[in-house]
Amino acid sequence: MASMGKKKPRPRRSFTLEFKAEIVELCRRGDRSVGQVAKDFDLTETAVRLWLGHAEVDAGERTA
Repeated sequence: MASMGKKKPRPRRSFTLEFKAEIVELCRRGDRSVGQVAKDFDLTETAVRLWLGHAEVDAGERTA
């Protein structure tokens, strides 16, 4: 039986506001799902959904 060691966590990355805005725009277009956009850019779906939520708050579309 193979060793069931823990996965190493990926190094923490930082992204520019412009990059996050581009990802949010890709998700809002609707031609790809949030999960697909995240996969295409090697991001976690959770992070992309968080960025979408922040963008909605910034645009006044919902409250924090």
